Amino acid sequence: MSGPHDVAVVGAGPAGLAAAVEAAEAGLAVALIDAAGQPGGQYWRHYDETHPRRDDHVGQHGWQTFTGLRERLHALRDTGRIHYLPGHQVWLITRDETGAFTLQMTGVVTRSERSLVARALILCAGGYDRQLPVPGWDLPGVMAAGGVQALVKGHRTLAGKRAVVAGTGPFLLPVATGLARSGATVAAVVEANDTLGWLRDPFGAVSSPAKGGEAVQYAAAMARRRIPYRTRTAVREILGDRRVEGVRVAKVDRDGRPVGPEREIAADLVAFGWGFTPSLELPLMLGVETRKDVDGSLVVVVDGLQRSSVESVYVAGEGTGVGGAALAVDEGRLSALALAASLRPISLRPTSLGPTTASAEIPRLQRRILRARRFAAAMHRTYPVPRAWTEWLSESTLVCRCEEVSYGELHRAHDDLGAEDPRTLKMLARPGMGWCQGRVCGFATAGIAACLSRRETTSEDLRALSTRSFAAPVALGELAELADDMTSGDATEDLM
Repeated sequence: MSGPHDVAVVGAGPAGLAAAVEAAEAGLAVALIDAAGQPGGQYWRHYDETHPRRDDHVGQHGWQTFTGLRERLHALRDTGRIHYLPGHQVWLITRDETGAFTLQMTGVVTRSERSLVARALILCAGGYDRQLPVPGWDLPGVMAAGGVQALVKGHRTLAGKRAVVAGTGPFLLPVATGLARSGATVAAVVEANDTLGWLRDPFGAVSSPAKGGEAVQYAAAMARRRIPYRTRTAVREILGDRRVEGVRVAKVDRDGRPVGPEREIAADLVAFGWGFTPSLELPLMLGVETRKDVDGSLVVVVDGLQRSSVESVYVAGEGTGVGGAALAVDEGRLSALALAASLRPISLRPTSLGPTTASAEIPRLQRRILRARRFAAAMHRTYPVPRAWTEWLSESTLVCRCEEVSYGELHRAHDDLGAEDPRTLKMLARPGMGWCQGRVCGFATAGIAACLSRRETTSEDLRALSTRSFAAPVALGELAELADDMTSGDATEDLM
């Protein structure tokens, strides 16, 4: 067991990278833990750094921000001010009577590296693609939009030759242009909403001018490549026998109900993106307060310094609400500066950031975060998940792919067995009890439970399918070794 550190930062994406380097430069002893083998997270995913390529930056926004953070990380690691642990995944966090946190890790680790102790936490675990079921979505060739982009960015691999990118939100645009730039034919971008929603919140829309510039760049790239962009349109069904052969689409109204004739589009790849779901396993494990955000996601409640409701637990990035990489960087920096100010009396290292500088920087970051949050709220209101999406489902449509639970089975559990909330639905019909533990089907199951009971989804619905005993899969052998350590007195606290 290593430590103790002043702070453990979990995640090396935009928020985690910024938090780690800022905290270390402010004089704190930092551990940076990340499941990936190299920094950047999903947003700055790139080709293997041991075999760099000149085009790593192509299609990447904020690349100079990333390379600057990476250089600072490497310099701080080399001087011992950051204990950087790539290839490590935190699966359990406990707290002892002194308030210290013990993080249990799995991955490319030795037995001596499986535990780490820290006085405080900055959790920056990011998020992942939100998915909604449609008939045929379990066919090979249907992927999350983020997964398709990850293959292109990180491995220079196309998941198909002719693609339909579908769902809602601005993220569909970089996925489509990235596929086209890499040689795929993008048959259509199918957007369930229209772009006029920005007019309902003009103040929020102009809160982040840089985002508007990015949108113009993507629109120009799509025009050059003649990629059709179909608004107020949804994929009603995936077509194919053994794999994807095409999609059936239709025009929809504001709630997502079909209002026009259906048409078929040939494709061998469907990339679905319905926004993002924050990864909250670790914050929920610690008992933080949560709320339902504008986009319908469950997020952590934080104050103006990124502090959660649990003492010494800070959260930055997607965990506080999906808003993009620039916002995540600012939140990571703010959390580090706020923590450094609170720990400075007990920090073992001299501070390199004077109190006058920090006191001026914190208000600047808070103002930038406020503007970015206004923009994010406007974006989420413009591109909501359609209210009537459950009407797309047939009785045989799989909702939980791990346990092969259909919409019809969920309907019967509600009608015949009285399962009116997601937790009861999970116990009686088993959605979310497979390998992914509800990460893929949790949002959809919560929405179906609410729809069947004729009510809106609540934060409690979402929380019931977001809380997990372990934050990541862990081998039974590691659990056994942890039990041995506890028996010998090496561990600081019981497992559960």
